[in-house]
Amino acid sequence: MRLAVALIVAIAINAFALWVANALWTGVSISGAGSYILAAAVLGFANAVLKPILTLLTLPLVIVTLGFFYLLINIAMVALAEWITPNFSVDGFWDYVGLVFIIWLVNWACRSLIDAGFDRTPKTTVVG
Repeated sequence: MRLAVALIVAIAINAFALWVANALWTGVSISGAGSYILAAAVLGFANAVLKPILTLLTLPLVIVTLGFFYLLINIAMVALAEWITPNFSVDGFWDYVGLVFIIWLVNWACRSLIDAGFDRTPKTTVVG
């Protein structure tokens, strides 16, 4: 049950991130709620399964380029989602970079808010 909820939340956050990127970037075009959900699901699968494998295989390149190649891996994950999802297109390299940055920023902000919401446990003080 917790896994299903976590999966739904992750897809919703990615769909929201794609919506924000579509609103901010003219080179990103996504139309239809189904496209947002499918792109978010493909992106979540790619980030969970393919990205760690690619990162491990290209670790020397990631280290030598001081992490720049990791950006290219993220772009490849978005390109895969774009390729699979109908009504989703990204125009050029800098639009991919902006899209990756927006997805990262929105995911970070949403996860921070979620973590802050779950950290509201009452603090007890022992005086003794």
